[in-house]
Amino acid sequence: MATSSSSPAVAELLTAYPAAVQSLAKETAALIRRLLPGVEASVDPQAGLLAYGFGPGYIGMVCTLILSQKGVKLGLAHGAALDDPRGLLEGSGKVHRYIALKTAADLRQPGVNSLITAAEKARRARVKARAARGAKR
Repeated sequence: MATSSSSPAVAELLTAYPAAVQSLAKETAALIRRLLPGVEASVDPQAGLLAYGFGPGYIGMVCTLILSQKGVKLGLAHGAALDDPRGLLEGSGKVHRYIALKTAADLRQPGVNSLITAAEKARRARVKARAARGAKR
C-alpha cells in the first residue's frame, strides 16, 4: 500500500511512539524522499515499520524505518552487500542491515546519504538482473 509520510496510516503508526521518535522518523522519511524522488512508502503497523521502495515486495524495497520507544533504525534492504567504509551498518542478518538513529544529528553522519543511494542503486541492479533472467526463459 503506497502512502505519503503525512498519510493517516503513518500518523496512526507514529502515535504509538514518543514525540522524539516521531520527529526522528519524520526527519528520516524526509531525507529518504529527498534522496529517492518518487519513492513510495508502505506501513506495517504490527511490525512498527515503514518501508520505502519502487515496487511491491522485497525486490522493490530500498529501506525501512523500524520504530522503537528509544529510536529509529534505518534499515537497508540487502544492506549486507553494501560497501560500508565508515562502519555505520549494524546487524547480523544475512541480507538486511540497519543504521541505529537516536537523534537527527545521526542522519548527518558522513556515509548515511551514500548508503541510502547505494541501496537504491543495488535495487535497480537486482531488478535489471531479474528482468534479464526472465527474458532468457
